Amino acid sequence: MRKLTMAMCLTGLIGSVGMTAQAQAADVAVLDWQQALLNTQSAQRSMNQMKNQLGGQQQQVKALGEQVQSLQEKLQKNGDVMSDSERNNLMQQLRQKGTQFQQQRAELQKKRNQQEQAFLKQAKPKLDKAIEQVVQRHDVKVLVDRNSVIYSDDSLDLTKEVTNAFNSQN
Repeated sequence: MRKLTMAMCLTGLIGSVGMTAQAQAADVAVLDWQQALLNTQSAQRSMNQMKNQLGGQQQQVKALGEQVQSLQEKLQKNGDVMSDSERNNLMQQLRQKGTQFQQQRAELQKKRNQQEQAFLKQAKPKLDKAIEQVVQRHDVKVLVDRNSVIYSDDSLDLTKEVTNAFNSQN
């Protein structure tokens, strides 16, 4: 009888520890906020708008990069058989095109960064609100960046739900 009582107490203790661990696990969730934001309809529209606005400039930068590469290949292939003046002329062209390429690429990146920052500034309040809604719905006590977690069960990931909450605000 004593052994049976002790076994039942031990079983109850183990069960309560397991329930406590489950309750604590439900208090923690993970979120990839960048992915949640990128998957929103608003982000998709913003990216399409950016492609439309910067597409021509991006094509110019790409073409200029191809010209630089072509000049480099020509210099490597034929540099030994060229006269000094031809080689110097080709190297001067290569420097000029290379400088243009670097400047245009930097300008394009600057514009892209400015547009991304403008979108993030506009979207942050909506993202914060979406996160808050989802966290309250699940009674989450700790929300961790998914990229900082070594392992988590898929059921703890709130990324899609935050995206849906963000989209429902529009």
